[in-house]
Amino acid sequence: MANSFDKLNLNTKLIEGLKKEGINEPTNIQIEAIPLALENKDIIGESETGSGKTLAYLLPIFQKINSDKKEMQAIILAPTHELVMQIDKEIKLLSQNSEMPITSAAIIGEVNIQRQIEKLKKKPHIIVGSTGRIFELIKKRKISAYTIKTIVIDEGDRMLDERNLAGVKDVIKTTMKDRQLMVFSATITERTINVAKNLMKEPTVIKVEEKTLVNPNIDHMYFIAEQRDKIETLRKLVASIKPERAIVFINKGEEIELTTLKLQYHHIKAYGIYGNAPKEERKKALEGFRMGKIQLLIASDLAARGLDIKGVTNIFNLDLPEDPKEYLHRVGRTGRAGNSGTAISIVTEKETSLLRRYEKELNIKIEGKKIYRGIIHSL
Repeated sequence: MANSFDKLNLNTKLIEGLKKEGINEPTNIQIEAIPLALENKDIIGESETGSGKTLAYLLPIFQKINSDKKEMQAIILAPTHELVMQIDKEIKLLSQNSEMPITSAAIIGEVNIQRQIEKLKKKPHIIVGSTGRIFELIKKRKISAYTIKTIVIDEGDRMLDERNLAGVKDVIKTTMKDRQLMVFSATITERTINVAKNLMKEPTVIKVEEKTLVNPNIDHMYFIAEQRDKIETLRKLVASIKPERAIVFINKGEEIELTTLKLQYHHIKAYGIYGNAPKEERKKALEGFRMGKIQLLIASDLAARGLDIKGVTNIFNLDLPEDPKEYLHRVGRTGRAGNSGTAISIVTEKETSLLRRYEKELNIKIEGKKIYRGIIHSL
């Protein structure tokens, strides 16, 4: 098994560029996917959040792009504006660090199309965006689909669901038959694999079970509260723990605003992020969070998909997800890059049965705690 990037046949510029980002060793998904991607194979890759999926497809794309040609050569489709902007940011960083003149453009809906057309006149090598707007620009002949050699579908489980599949197919149909197609996701159902296979030529399915399913650097704990007292319990915990950067998860998007307002009323630097908020607003929230101006980011699973924010110290669950894998997704946003993190669930008596299920399925220990006069005690 290759355990360094040079064994994966990547060029020295890319390897040096990664070193500047402090990345010296490939992750399991990168070890499995990169050699196949370099051979233009179609790939379906499943690997958990934070396991380096983006670089697993970006590195081979960078290596294969002919930067002497001013033409569009790859399309990356993603489900949310944040994820599109994040991938685009990663492309620009890799281009800068590896000193490879590879260009990109982020193309999303609800943005002035004229400005995007201007951007596309420069013929960026990689286009990252949402299916609807990309398809619209292909129809207007502003994106030359016939020069596209690779299509990547990020967050495949969402992009290939019943709501988004037709849009993805529209884009794929405009490209040449021999182009490469890669699908990546943190979780891939059998249905998604079958849908993806129907779009591909003899794909390789890669399922990477990272050795330790749950990051050992994360402490898991829970506090019991009545439903109506959950926000007050959260307020007390924030006052006691003083988290530097925390994400608070709620199941229902419509409750984000009310929760945020209640916390702001108590002078907590909280900010809500939700799927349908104006783009500028979301951008402001993420920047503020990154820079430490915002202490708590309130989000639903949907709004937080694909958010990669460094330095998250705590995860709070005001509601629990039904699926243990989703709990894994949530808590996987803290304790990254060797740092420690804490995941705290505020639950009703009834909800503790779900915690037991997480413990069993994920092989973790979630400790019961209580807060009394600002001090946290074990139950």
